[in-house]
Amino acid sequence: MARMSKRQRSRTPRAARKRRHLRVRRKVFGTPERPRLNVYRSLTNIYAQIIDDTVGHTLVSASTLEKGLRDEVKGLKPVEAARKVGLVLAERAKQAGITKVAFDRGGYKYHGRVKALAEGAREGGLEF
Repeated sequence: MARMSKRQRSRTPRAARKRRHLRVRRKVFGTPERPRLNVYRSLTNIYAQIIDDTVGHTLVSASTLEKGLRDEVKGLKPVEAARKVGLVLAERAKQAGITKVAFDRGGYKYHGRVKALAEGAREGGLEF
């Protein structure tokens, strides 16, 4: 592979997403009353976690890789799997006593899988 300059590396899609995420994170901060719902998506899976940024702890998480959820989402389209992850996350958040969150889309467009996860979480009872 050819060597890339630092400037060229900073122009990759991954670097651009990281810059967008840092820009969003300047404004979105999770408190104990309203923790942050963070989303990360890879090519094959989607992960979501609810984080209290004051102490840096993950309170609740869900992803398509979890044993119980993996079997449920097998064969589903990625958008449907993301919606299912949102529903599971909302259910776990309710059990933990969380009803309101601040949504952190992680530098991704609010579209497709990210949107489906958000709608699933709202459907499950989370407010944001």
